[in-house]
Amino acid sequence: MSYIKHTFCALVCFMGLQMLAQSDFEGLGESSFAVNKKVSSHYKYNFALRSRYFFYQDDAFNFENRQIDLVHFSTLNLDYNHSVSLGIQYRFREDIDGGSNELRLTQQFNYTKKEGALRFGHRARIEQRILDELTILRGRYRFAIDSPLNGEKLDIGEGYIVASMEALLSLSDTIKPELDHRTTAQIGWLISESLKLQVGLEYRFEAFNINTEEKLFVLTSAILKI
Repeated sequence: MSYIKHTFCALVCFMGLQMLAQSDFEGLGESSFAVNKKVSSHYKYNFALRSRYFFYQDDAFNFENRQIDLVHFSTLNLDYNHSVSLGIQYRFREDIDGGSNELRLTQQFNYTKKEGALRFGHRARIEQRILDELTILRGRYRFAIDSPLNGEKLDIGEGYIVASMEALLSLSDTIKPELDHRTTAQIGWLISESLKLQVGLEYRFEAFNINTEEKLFVLTSAILKI
């Protein structure tokens, strides 16, 4: 288990060093509250409310709201390891920072495998991002790993770690193809049978094939199972 903890710490240090190496970067926070409901052994759904805001931009610390997201996913389990999902998301920006509102449709395939305390996950997504003046088709692939911090089973009151790397490709008729990369490391706690809390960091390289923009996200989330 110690090598998993070391890997997690290395990811956090990597993102911190990347942040300190940049003289002009943006720091953002993203807070979310999600509700998960398991309807049967084959079907479950999820609703989430997310808020994104700046805490550092233009070489200064300041707080500025950016957007609010409403998200829904329905998931069908094909077997123990495979599932497919459909998602719909609406992003509110126009009345917050003047950006375009967005309707997003998502199709997802997920594969997980458990080996001892470790769980590995492969996730592929296709998204249609419908904005005011253009539509963007985006493909995403994420590899994730998670594990309890103590033993092979997560018990109430104990912590766990989640780490992932994700590649994204965005295509549109009016803009050049765009490549993004995200590295995420989070630590969570099982507060009760129905509640988890997570905090972590995500470092993004956006449009690195055109003109790289680097952003650090501070993530906080609460996940309620009903």
